[in-house]
Amino acid sequence: MTKEEVFNKVKDIIVDQLDVDADKIKEDTNFKNDLYLDSLDIFEVVDKIEDTYDIEIETDEGMETVGGLVDYVLKQQTK
Repeated sequence: MTKEEVFNKVKDIIVDQLDVDADKIKEDTNFKNDLYLDSLDIFEVVDKIEDTYDIEIETDEGMETVGGLVDYVLKQQTK
């Protein structure tokens, strides 16, 4: 799976789960500062991504941006 494919899927999940405008989501988009997500919102996104990719995401990994989350998913896929 390519980085672009993972990014597009993560973007779709964020849009679907949180009703966020897709145009606002870029790799450098910060979850808290740009999308104003609280910890519950982030949990919902992480939970859906875990189910989608059958991985476990450590919430203390310090992923603050969409790109950081995409990179984490890609690393988990290669294990």
